[in-house]
Amino acid sequence: MGCEDLPKPMFGIGNKPILWHIMQIYKYYGFGDFILCMGYKKDKIEEYFRKGKRIIFADNGLDTNTGGRIFKVKPFIKEEIFFATYGDGLSNVNIRSLLKFHKKHKKLATVVAVRPRSQFGIMSIDSHTGAISHFEEKPFLDHWINGGFFVFDRRVYKYLGKNSILESDCLPRLASDKQIAAYKHEGFWECMDTYKDNLRLNQFWNEGNAPWAVWKKKGKN
Repeated sequence: MGCEDLPKPMFGIGNKPILWHIMQIYKYYGFGDFILCMGYKKDKIEEYFRKGKRIIFADNGLDTNTGGRIFKVKPFIKEEIFFATYGDGLSNVNIRSLLKFHKKHKKLATVVAVRPRSQFGIMSIDSHTGAISHFEEKPFLDHWINGGFFVFDRRVYKYLGKNSILESDCLPRLASDKQIAAYKHEGFWECMDTYKDNLRLNQFWNEGNAPWAVWKKKGKN
């Protein structure tokens, strides 16, 4: 079955979909109840995970925006604090440390902030002579971006509606009200945006060097 037949969270890393890998990260840290916000090809997700006893399958429709998807699953969320995560990114972020940080800062939201790599190699050039002093292959950039791992207080729902876009609506309003904090993560983070990204993540996995696979490490953080 080709990738064109699957929703993005079902794209494979090894012989498991990336969504399975994300869920394993949370399970490792003791969080095993999941609400899967589904839309495109939802039957593929439900078919794969249907044996999971602690999974709620929420059909959010094809055109629902990111904030709207969280809004629509409000009836299923019983805890005062909950996690939310995109279905296409992997990290070795310590989920328990993230939760501790969120509780300490007492905001309505916490987002994992990561520094992305440049997609290109860079070179340093002398401004007077034009001489190149050195090359650096795809370095980490100086700015921070949204890493796609969130912790929310249930009161965040006053910032959400059925048509909300999380990134351009909810998060900026939270920032304006000083109700969101950044948990800076300097460790591994990769987003699977392209086929090339998928190949890279599969290479990590096949070589037995997948930094996000914390459940394979000895001991618990």
